Amino acid sequence: MVQKRKLGNSDLEVSAIGLGCMGMSFGYGPAQDRQEMTALLRSAVELGVTFFDTAEVYGPFTNEELVGEALAPFRGQVIIATKFGFKLDPDGGPRWVGLDSRPERIRQVAEASLQRLKVDAIDLFYQHRVDPDVPIEDVAGAVKDLIQQGKVKHFGLSEAGVQTIRRAHAVQPVAAVQSEYSLWTRKPEAEVLPALEELGIGFVPYSPLGKGFLTGKIDAGTAFDGSDFRNILPRFTPEARKENQVLVDLLAGIAHQNNATPAQVALAWLLARKPWIVPIPGTTKLHRLEENIGAVSVKLSSHDLRDITEAVSRITVQGARYPEHIERMTGR
Repeated sequence: MVQKRKLGNSDLEVSAIGLGCMGMSFGYGPAQDRQEMTALLRSAVELGVTFFDTAEVYGPFTNEELVGEALAPFRGQVIIATKFGFKLDPDGGPRWVGLDSRPERIRQVAEASLQRLKVDAIDLFYQHRVDPDVPIEDVAGAVKDLIQQGKVKHFGLSEAGVQTIRRAHAVQPVAAVQSEYSLWTRKPEAEVLPALEELGIGFVPYSPLGKGFLTGKIDAGTAFDGSDFRNILPRFTPEARKENQVLVDLLAGIAHQNNATPAQVALAWLLARKPWIVPIPGTTKLHRLEENIGAVSVKLSSHDLRDITEAVSRITVQGARYPEHIERMTGR
């Protein structure tokens, strides 16, 4: 079984590797077959995964419905995290049309998510992106009310900056912060991780495998489905992929020495950073799920860790991680 980790000072104990569920329904091309994804989610539980990540906006709604139905037999054995904070297309389109973290909207999302997830309480309720139009104290207060009502157990933030984290945490303790973090997206190291350590907050890296790039299965010639959002990411232009291949080659060499895969080394590096870090790689394939879980058994030596960190520091990753309009949604 997968080892467990505690998210900071909270009593939230989860498997050391979680499962990001977005790609099953949204983001990386057409939605996957529902029966196959249900089987994959249940296999994850059998393999020891107890931490699952979804959001209202994935689909919208369809990912929460899938996760809720698939994990219904495992109530009480698993932790399901979901998110609020996007304004959805009022005409029912698949795209979000802005941010909305007004307290009344948070309450609406919580009620709807409870229904879709088929749970009595949301284990971990993240603000998906910081809403500049709503004071974070009001957001934290709304979640605090939901916690007091027994509808939510823990409060989380996603892509929030240090000031926002501190202000939110003063109103309602934050159990976890989720942000993109991997060998090619290391911005959280500068300010966020030290603040989380000080405050006793867990950290949940999403895209810990660089949206698939760090697995070594994507190169300059890879073609993505027309609906795959990587098509709009500056870091995924063919030119950037060609330049960034040096990072994957480095991982492949270290993986070979450790009898592991590049993905496992990338995840093991994250796990070795702090005992309160829990990455949530996403996948739609059972063999990838098994590979990712196998990273828990990859023990990188201090020498390996130093070599990786030093080598990666010398590589300049080409391309921004998001287009400017999405990058602007990162909180302060």
